[in-house]
Amino acid sequence: MAAAVAEGVSLNHISRESSDIRRLANFYKEIFGFEEIESPNLEFKVIWLKGPGAFAFHLIERNPDYNLPEGPWSATSPVADPSHLPRGHHVCFSVSNFHSFVQTLKDKGIQTFEKSLPDGKVKQVFFFDPDGNGLEVAGQ
Repeated sequence: MAAAVAEGVSLNHISRESSDIRRLANFYKEIFGFEEIESPNLEFKVIWLKGPGAFAFHLIERNPDYNLPEGPWSATSPVADPSHLPRGHHVCFSVSNFHSFVQTLKDKGIQTFEKSLPDGKVKQVFFFDPDGNGLEVAGQ
């Protein structure tokens, strides 16, 4: 096998574009406990959050002049069914309190889809953030 071009690879950040970055920041802070960290003063609004471990979550104000879809729910025929997420685009986080985490999502009225890996050792729950971005949380 050939040597990889990149060395010392680690996740630096994930970014999400939104027309309401404050709403999205509040969701990730409330659901995952992300912390708001200092953001640079750019020519557009950003909110940077510190996620678990060392990676950052960058929320970027949507540029209305771009033709990028804002999220899955802005599609012509949006599908808001979390049972489609295991084979769709999503970001996955791991938690140590899986069952109480899932119950909290349900208590908040967030639609979820639960399953397990075939060996049953890893439990999974799939759901959407307020912009329709797919999320998975895994636990044991």
